[in-house]
Amino acid sequence: MKTYGYIRVSSAEQHEDRQIIAMNEVKVPQDNIFIDKQSGKDFNRPSYQKLMKKLKTGDLLYIKSIDRLGRNYDEILNQWRILTKEKIIDIVVIDMPLLDTRQYKDLIGTLISDIFLQVMSFFAQNEREAINKRQAEGISAAKSRGVKFGRPEKYLPDNFGELVRKWERKQMKIDDVLKLCDNMCRATFYTKRKEYNLLSRKKK
Repeated sequence: MKTYGYIRVSSAEQHEDRQIIAMNEVKVPQDNIFIDKQSGKDFNRPSYQKLMKKLKTGDLLYIKSIDRLGRNYDEILNQWRILTKEKIIDIVVIDMPLLDTRQYKDLIGTLISDIFLQVMSFFAQNEREAINKRQAEGISAAKSRGVKFGRPEKYLPDNFGELVRKWERKQMKIDDVLKLCDNMCRATFYTKRKEYNLLSRKKK
């Protein structure tokens, strides 16, 4: 039997320190800890998929809380079934003692833990939906205040037309033109050049 730990944070900016401490406390070997920095909406995560390939019958998997496994109700229940019924491993949810498949092997214990799993999975998905709603409301409110999202627009220099013509006549290299255009990327330059040429033709 081998012991593994699975850790997930929603983005690269978030820290997994608390989860690592929890894994160390239950003595999960460092080499057996798998970490994903990705949303919990599904299970298409690189480290989780590597973990699934490692797990063998009789192994033990620790996760700190059910929402670290995922935040999609149906998929959490399906993965739990795959892990416990197909992989035939034990799972311990550190923050939820009722979700410890080593302890509840009888019918009543299994029924209680299954019900608890469904309840906690529901709350995990509910929280994900609430987070998404708050983000959408925050973005909408910011837009109404005039806040703009995405990359700031590159402003064209006054001599943009002259630079375009010099580049078209091969009098200037594209890299030199881009530098004079506030380090504009090539794709943006080509788009702005097309817009400029269309506008110039219309003026004629």
